[in-house]
Amino acid sequence: MHSSNESSESEQPKSAWSSYELAIYKAGVSPSIRSYDADKLAQAAREATKDYHAAYMYTFGSAGSGATDHANRKALQRWRIIPRMLRDASERTLETTLFGVKYRCPVFVAPVGVQGILHSEGELATARAAGKVGVPFIMSTASTRSPEAVAEANGPGGHRWYQLYWPRSPDLTLSLLGRAKAAGFTALVITLDTMLLGWRPHDLDTAYLPFGAGVGIQVGTSDPVFMARHNLPVRPDERPAFPFDPQAHRKKMEEGDEIAKQATALGLAWLAETNSGIFKTWDDVAFLRQNWEGPLVLKGIQSVEDALKAMEVGVDGIVVSNHGGRQIDGAIPSFLALEQITGNATVRGAQAEGKFTVLFDSGIRTGSDVIKALAMGAQGVLLGRPFMYGLAINGQQGVEEVLRGILADTEITLGLSGYKSVADIQGKREQVITKMEPGFD
Repeated sequence: MHSSNESSESEQPKSAWSSYELAIYKAGVSPSIRSYDADKLAQAAREATKDYHAAYMYTFGSAGSGATDHANRKALQRWRIIPRMLRDASERTLETTLFGVKYRCPVFVAPVGVQGILHSEGELATARAAGKVGVPFIMSTASTRSPEAVAEANGPGGHRWYQLYWPRSPDLTLSLLGRAKAAGFTALVITLDTMLLGWRPHDLDTAYLPFGAGVGIQVGTSDPVFMARHNLPVRPDERPAFPFDPQAHRKKMEEGDEIAKQATALGLAWLAETNSGIFKTWDDVAFLRQNWEGPLVLKGIQSVEDALKAMEVGVDGIVVSNHGGRQIDGAIPSFLALEQITGNATVRGAQAEGKFTVLFDSGIRTGSDVIKALAMGAQGVLLGRPFMYGLAINGQQGVEEVLRGILADTEITLGLSGYKSVADIQGKREQVITKMEPGFD
């Protein structure tokens, strides 16, 4: 029997993400991902990939000493939520509107490449999970499936954006933009911090680079412009073998296997386009602006000056991100960058007027992290490593469990903090969170 201040499951809003918590308790079944604890989740993924450990390190490792990744987490932990009591947060919503589109939640699946080295279904599993749960999905140019296949997996009702590793060739860029638009990707996210691959000792120690074996270049091998250069037909349904075995590929190369040789040649040609070492400039953004009709978002912004420049060149938004610490060792934590950028009066004014959107990634692990980022001024957050842990452990179901878990955590934390909507906390850092003194542990 319920007391007067309790409510039954049937009385709770059917759309509430938090209902997932009660469903877990009622079912009495542990999750297939083994744990909703972020650290235990990472360990479970490590165990699940023990037979191809280099793939785990490639996906989850960081640049250099890992200092930037560590700093990302510490910066978020230094800020704390200030709970408010005796406020009616009985019914809650995580709905948010970005670029005129209403989304069920402010959490997006971040663009992560080469998902096929962690699970046989790769990006298809993630896209299906995102579509089923109702979370917007951002596809990486470094995917192991074509944009068309990913869009089909995401479903006709799925919200999806396309992330571009900016090719050096205009004709190839135009081809990718046209395909993304035709496949129903509504926003374009340009990653700026990968003109070169970062220095990652864990990959260098094993010489592990999937692209060099033709894995993670399936956006290229399914592209008519790219394949025409090599006098080859497009491969719309290409699926790299799983698990990826770099030693076996090298052996085939040494034996003169023509298929292996062609895969390497295509892989290196694709890298020469997308991680070419040719650095774009602010002037080049005009080309994308002229050739993409939807929202244009620059990912990798870490300074106030660059945020203001992004507004000046006419893009619609930015992702404050340091690539999860995977590109520059010793860079500032992304949450500090968010604090500085959204602390700028010009940026905040443009946000308030609906002229500029600020998103955030790098370090998000829990619902409280999401709350902190929104309070700091982000209008949405991108989730990276956690959903990939889920993918490595149990494919689509693993991703679904991670997404449902973090959204339940977010909504529960929102209510327990005294708030009932994203609008109640977004950009209200002074009321919602506080910064602990240096040395706080």
